Amino acid sequence: MSDTAIQIEHLSKMYRLGVINNGVLFRDIQTWIALKRGKEDPHSKIGENKYSGDKDHFWALKDLNFCVQQGDRVGIIGKNGAGKSTLLKILSRITVPTEGTIKIKGKVASLLEVGTGFHTELTGRENIYLNGAILGMKKRRITEKLNQIIEFSGIEHHIDTPVKRYSSGMFVRLAFAVAAHLDSDILIADEVLAVGDAEFQKKALGKMQDLSTGQGRTVLFVSHNMGAVRNLCNKGIVLEKGLVRETSENIEKLTSDYLNNFEVNTNSNKWINNGEISDPCFTPIKMELQEEDGTKISASVSADKNYRIELSFEVNEINPNLEFHLIFSTIEGDLLFTTSPLDYFENYKLSKGINTIYCKIPKNLFYIREYIVSLGSSIHNVKWVVNPYANDIAILINVASKNIFHTYGLSSALIAPHIEWQAS
Repeated sequence: MSDTAIQIEHLSKMYRLGVINNGVLFRDIQTWIALKRGKEDPHSKIGENKYSGDKDHFWALKDLNFCVQQGDRVGIIGKNGAGKSTLLKILSRITVPTEGTIKIKGKVASLLEVGTGFHTELTGRENIYLNGAILGMKKRRITEKLNQIIEFSGIEHHIDTPVKRYSSGMFVRLAFAVAAHLDSDILIADEVLAVGDAEFQKKALGKMQDLSTGQGRTVLFVSHNMGAVRNLCNKGIVLEKGLVRETSENIEKLTSDYLNNFEVNTNSNKWINNGEISDPCFTPIKMELQEEDGTKISASVSADKNYRIELSFEVNEINPNLEFHLIFSTIEGDLLFTTSPLDYFENYKLSKGINTIYCKIPKNLFYIREYIVSLGSSIHNVKWVVNPYANDIAILINVASKNIFHTYGLSSALIAPHIEWQAS
């Protein structure tokens, strides 16, 4: 294991639904003793249908086997519920596996959720020292890196303010700065970076790449943004329903296969809430791509016609800090633009009950390719209501035709707007 940073063998994690542990102290002790001895949990299911699950058992991870070499930047991708966060929590020693072994070489710094490892009553400066102490660093060593951390976070004016007063973006900036600059051999980052703004995301991705290539650190990165995964990672792992579906050292091919085989097949030009998302301030009901007059669309569209997106949502509590927007991106995850009615209408106000609003898509904007439109909503600087990077609220726009006579250079174009020319 000289060049191996992480080695995972037959890793599985089972949760008993509705029950904490085994429900009986004696059985909990039996389970603990068996795991300490490297044996299977005597109270777990056995047999050929071991991982099938039932109404009382749920296997979040099922017999994972893979290794990560030192200095690798590994992207872990998969749909919600695939087991990505469970895997990172096990690697971070937040929870223990039901079965299997994990061998880790070096110290691990984790960035899993906003505020993880922070004490809300302490200031940002005090939390830097706290996190360093958790990693086993001496106070002198932390002091040497203090200015670098504060400068990278960009929150110099708030560093001596208790972090309980920080916005989610400030939390992420400081947490990432701490994790990236303190002495650790392995950096684990979950989708939490999605909370930060675009500028900081770019800065953070660049820092993680520098840590790997320049300092030889290992990076595990979970994201629904395939563009970010391709830009940062040199290897990838696809998880599906707790299983390793695919591993590859060709990150471009892996992300393309994932988008083609997993994401596109689950998206259409209509999304309906099945009850999985509910918030008193903003509960999305339906999002649908339609003809300009409201007629339903069955398949692909033409770039030479006008269309609209109908968005319906329910509001039970009026919150003046509510924000929501549509995010237009390519199927590969490249961001094109965002748009919000709050930016378009000067005095747009929500009303209690069901609201319906339309986003007009002008003709001669898109090229012949597939696009994804995602919904995002948040209470400003407080929380996500609909996290566009974690919730699959999205529709697919499949542009199949566009009248273009001169196509030179357009094969890789992301959009192809019709630009007006004028002769003198």
